[in-house]
Order: sequence, then C-alpha cells, then structure tokens
Amino acid sequence: MGGRIVFATGNAGKVKEIQMILEDTGLQVVTMKEAGIATKIEENGTTFAQNALIKARTVAAAGTGQDIVMADDSGLVVDALGGEPGIYSARYLGEDTPYAVKNRNLIERLAGVPDERRTARFVCAIAAVLPDGKELLCEAAIEGRIGYEERGDHGFGYDPIFYVPEYGKTTAELTEEEKNRISHRGKALRLMKEELRRHAYIDCK
Repeated sequence: MGGRIVFATGNAGKVKEIQMILEDTGLQVVTMKEAGIATKIEENGTTFAQNALIKARTVAAAGTGQDIVMADDSGLVVDALGGEPGIYSARYLGEDTPYAVKNRNLIERLAGVPDERRTARFVCAIAAVLPDGKELLCEAAIEGRIGYEERGDHGFGYDPIFYVPEYGKTTAELTEEEKNRISHRGKALRLMKEELRRHAYIDCK
C-alpha cells in the first residue's frame, strides 16, 4: 500500500529487527534521524506501555502528520531482583555503560541464586500514532532465565545472558529468524501488524 513508518529509535540492532519483521507490510521503516526529527523525548512513564506512548506521541507531534509513527519501550525484568532493571534497562548503570558491564553486574548480583529462581522475561510495548491521530498499543513478553555467563554473538543488549530453556540457548545464540519468531519485540510487532491490518493501513497477512 506504500507509505512510511517512522520508528522512534536510533538503536541500529533494534531497527534491523523491526525492518525484518515489518518487511511484508509494504511500508518503508525509517528512524527518527532518517526522517529528520530531532525532538527530545522525556521518558517519564512508570510502565513500558506509558513510555512507548510518550515516545510515539512526541515524535508524531514533531513529524509531518503523514506518517505512521511507532515507538517501543522494552526491557529485562528479573524476578529475583524485584523486577530490575525493568523500564530502566537501557539506562541501567548509566546510559553509556557498555552492556558487557551491565550483563556482568546482573550475573554477579545473582551469584548463588539457583536456576529455578533466576526467572526473567523480556517485555516489549509498542505504540503507534496513525496519521488520523488514532493510537494503538500492543505488548508481549518472552520468558526465560538469567544465565551464568555471556553466550552468543548475535543480538544486542542483554541477549547474551538471557537463556531460553526450550531452545537451550541464549537469545544471542539464536539465529535472526529464530529470535524474531519468539522474541518479545517480534511478538509485539506481529500484534501491531494485525492491528494495522484491522484498521486498513496495511494488507499483508
């Protein structure tokens, strides 16, 4: 059907995943930077859903009004740490702190915690603001455990320490196709595709 989705992110790994999952929509997926939008976003929500909506609304207000604007807020929720890092996943230990440092810190904090109590999940909320002002929101999760060491070279962020028992691998050891099929972001994007189809913005299956 043509058209464009402006996604409120500058994360290259995330953009690659999103483009792969949405490639059958017929819509071009571009980043804020590619769309020429440089607005500042204040993520002051208390849930993934609230932050996703804040991002999408802010970018939509700064855009042309002709694009579908999407934003996601996602993160890692570790049960034994009271839900940390949660909505602060990207800012955990500081926004510019390498994920190798963040991952090592989480593993160290879980020292001595047995397998059955290392449960965790990746959560993703995706919000969309349509050209007519209508707002859509989808949320999904993938369940797993925190591993004892970093494993795998694929993915990004916390993927090397997020172990998926059904696959016997971390999400950084999965292929792109496997990860997109089961990941929190993949599930949420497919739900969003269904919502866009229901509102007649796309006609893919």
